[in-house]
Amino acid sequence: MFIRILTYNIHKCIGGVDRRYDPSRICATIAHYDPDVVILQEVDQLAKRSSHDRQVDILGDELGYRHRTYFPNVKVRGGGEYGNAILSRFPLSDTRNIDLTVGRRKRRSVLHARYRVRFPGSRHTRTMHVFNMHLGLSGKERKIQLQRFLDSHPFSHFNARTPVVVAGDFNDVWGTLGKRMLQPAGFRGMAVPLRTFPSYAPVRALDSIYVRGDAALRRVQKSRLSLAKRASDHLPLIADIELI
Repeated sequence: MFIRILTYNIHKCIGGVDRRYDPSRICATIAHYDPDVVILQEVDQLAKRSSHDRQVDILGDELGYRHRTYFPNVKVRGGGEYGNAILSRFPLSDTRNIDLTVGRRKRRSVLHARYRVRFPGSRHTRTMHVFNMHLGLSGKERKIQLQRFLDSHPFSHFNARTPVVVAGDFNDVWGTLGKRMLQPAGFRGMAVPLRTFPSYAPVRALDSIYVRGDAALRRVQKSRLSLAKRASDHLPLIADIELI
């Protein structure tokens, strides 16, 4: 069975160049790729800069994703907050947030969602775990955060064959986190990192997708839509994953 995953730092639906708030651009970019699971970072809630919208619901309703989970991390001056969200076509059976904040640095976390996926034309189902990450800006901080994730419940108790997807904005400026920390833990990622930041002329591969267990990463692409270059300061990554 194939599942399409899209991960996207939406920058509060504010354009990276024109600084214009426009959720419709984010919706159109996501809809173009028709993903089954949408993994989002920097999702606003009740902030003045985004018309006091609750973006997880604005996007979920517009795109038709009934199953969604959201956790805010950062308070916004003047009111509101932003954080991570996951939208899905699959029924959500459990969700939780894992705090990855290091000391007095900006609050960071990984949002976990568990789904029961039914194979087409069959009664057979599999449990799939999705983790949405937005890591810190310093290299030392990111290493601490990834190790904390690897040691955390429930991840540390999973069977080695359990299908797991970890995706998001890793802020991995040098592209070394996967090889140093995730591959030794059994994860598989892209053979060649794809540059996603800044969206209008990407030079950094800040965003990534990894799988573990009975899941195979068959194809990963970054958006090349002209609209995506204006909608946010990151480009989305789209992955086709096969559950085995």
